[in-house]
Amino acid sequence: MTRIVAGAAGGRRLKVPPGETTRPTSDRVREALFSALEAAGAVAGARVLDLYAGSGALGLEAASRGAAQVVLVEAARAAAATARANAGAVGLPGVRVVADRVERFLASPAAAVDGGWDLVLVDPPYAVASEEVTAVLAALAPLLAPGAVVVVERSSRTAPPAWPEPVTDVRERRYGETTVWVATCAPPGPGTTAV
Repeated sequence: MTRIVAGAAGGRRLKVPPGETTRPTSDRVREALFSALEAAGAVAGARVLDLYAGSGALGLEAASRGAAQVVLVEAARAAAATARANAGAVGLPGVRVVADRVERFLASPAAAVDGGWDLVLVDPPYAVASEEVTAVLAALAPLLAPGAVVVVERSSRTAPPAWPEPVTDVRERRYGETTVWVATCAPPGPGTTAV
């Protein structure tokens, strides 16, 4: 069972896409990650982009904890439909699901938001090649707000991501088979601390 851990929709259950095309982030990892993000002031009021969204659990967790805008991007048809159903069931404002490939979305005008993205969650299937993740991070860099936080979740057996400019700080947290890298892009603004 996957659920929203905390916030306005805390405890709400989320559907998981059928099949083995997605790998939902465990509640334990989401709780630890979002506790750190909230402590750093990176969630409340943020413009959040959830890439390889799957069920939408990461982006919906951000919405539950006060993000102003959340866009869930997922290419797999069944997973995008599940994310859409979860967003509707949770009923939080400012959440939108885009059924498209991450690379195509990032190259489209829809990826550019006024002021840039404040928080980006990148959680590709473990089978996605490191080179693809590197290309996604490079395409993402010009779309980020000053002080944006980028989170990448991968298998602990995977090499660390190759971070583009303007990443200034990267922290790594390991949770068994899962490793989460949290990067801050450019110096954090006033009232924001490194995650």
